[in-house]
Amino acid sequence: MQFLDQYQEMVAGGIEKYVFRDKPQELYAPMNYIISRGGKRLRPMMVLMACEMFDGDLKKALKPALAVEFFHNFTLIHDDIMDDAPLRRNQPTIHTLHGINVGILSGDALMFKALKFFEDLEPDLYKACMRVFVHTGLLVCEGQQYDINYETQAEVTFNDYIRMITYKTGVLSASSFEIGALIAGADFQDAKAIFSFGKHLGIAFQIMDDYLDVFGSQEQVGKKHAGDIYENKKTVLYLLALEHGTDEERKELEFWYSKKSDNMDKVYSVEKIFRRARVDEKALQLVQQHNDLAQQYLDKINVPEEKKKPFVELANYLLRRER
Repeated sequence: MQFLDQYQEMVAGGIEKYVFRDKPQELYAPMNYIISRGGKRLRPMMVLMACEMFDGDLKKALKPALAVEFFHNFTLIHDDIMDDAPLRRNQPTIHTLHGINVGILSGDALMFKALKFFEDLEPDLYKACMRVFVHTGLLVCEGQQYDINYETQAEVTFNDYIRMITYKTGVLSASSFEIGALIAGADFQDAKAIFSFGKHLGIAFQIMDDYLDVFGSQEQVGKKHAGDIYENKKTVLYLLALEHGTDEERKELEFWYSKKSDNMDKVYSVEKIFRRARVDEKALQLVQQHNDLAQQYLDKINVPEEKKKPFVELANYLLRRER
């Protein structure tokens, strides 16, 4: 991802500059732990990319970009608690190391720290960015609740799934781009187009994550292999298997997804059905479809084509993650 190096360096420098030195250490050390673990840091880079696309001031956009990164990590801390996940980025999760209470508090504090990063913006811009940021936060919570609901909900449609991942993942990418565009002074139509580009890119990213959970390696995803199967997540793989599997396979899937367990027979059996139904190929086709939609919105943005190239490269990176 050489084209992202300058943005990654800015984000890393900002995180280092604003490392938490507050007390009590028991609260802030876990926050530093998850922020310093790195990860892809794509969303704060999206803020910077969009700002530069519209000739904005990257220094002005840095703190809002960090706000997005802090918010994202807040959601990861709480997601890991809800999923009882032992690993994040191939490292022990915060609640595994420090307990659930510290995990909840550290996540909450990270969210409030994120809000403070918008304070330097002039009043009208502050209001516009906070409107996007707060609305995004609410949608992420709604998406997470849908995700929890679907673990026990008997009937989950493909549209239900798309709504869930749009809220849980897509809107954060979309809003990251939109905030960067707003800071640069982009007009309304361009800001909405870059939002829609980010939404479909985020959907593609999540579908790829669902794919990698089963068909990728632990090194690629940094999480427990087949964790979605253990947790009875109604991912795109499950829904595609229901659609394209035999009656017998559908019954077997429903049997395994009626119970939550660490039974390896469950993972083996479900993976076998997924492969027979060729859901891996179909999931990657959906990634491509949403990438195509994202490109259509990118084409609508009124800037020179040269400025769009990094966005095409970013989208292509998502499609290469399985390799």
